[in-house]
Amino acid sequence: MLHIKNMVCNRCIMAVEDTLRKNKIPFEKVELGKAYLKTVIDSVDLPALSKDLLDIGFELLQDEKSRLVEQVKNEIVLLVHYQDGELQINLSDYLSEKFRKDYSALSGIFSKETGITIEKYLILQKTERAKELLAYNEMNISEIAYLLEYSSVAHFSAQFKKITGYTPSQFRNLERQERKTLDDI
Repeated sequence: MLHIKNMVCNRCIMAVEDTLRKNKIPFEKVELGKAYLKTVIDSVDLPALSKDLLDIGFELLQDEKSRLVEQVKNEIVLLVHYQDGELQINLSDYLSEKFRKDYSALSGIFSKETGITIEKYLILQKTERAKELLAYNEMNISEIAYLLEYSSVAHFSAQFKKITGYTPSQFRNLERQERKTLDDI
């Protein structure tokens, strides 16, 4: 199995699949952050694959800590952007269970590798998701706060303003709504 950094969406999966095919590397499946290979990759083929992945914005992860951090990031991206309002337990409990590690150990590794906490990463992802939903203008602010599992509209608005400098209403009315790509967070 290969661990790949910066995969955050279905287009990323397709791009990695295309790169594997281009390099004639047989695979069973590709999912966010992982490619399951049918055979062990030859050490001669690895540098070429690594370069081709870098050319399209991805990176092979070699060490265990980097892989774990990327898996945590991918899980948070899935929760925030693709499983609207479906986290029924505390994030720390969920991640501990998912990765079979004590949350304080996960949090320590994540913070050391990224320079931010898991909680801050979650907030940044929620903020980008909120920006997306505000730009679509299909939901009101209360619905967005609920969807993103905020305890109240006031809490959502305060956190959004702290990150962006704008209230959700102000952001919605901006002529140019700046957003970040998920892998830039």
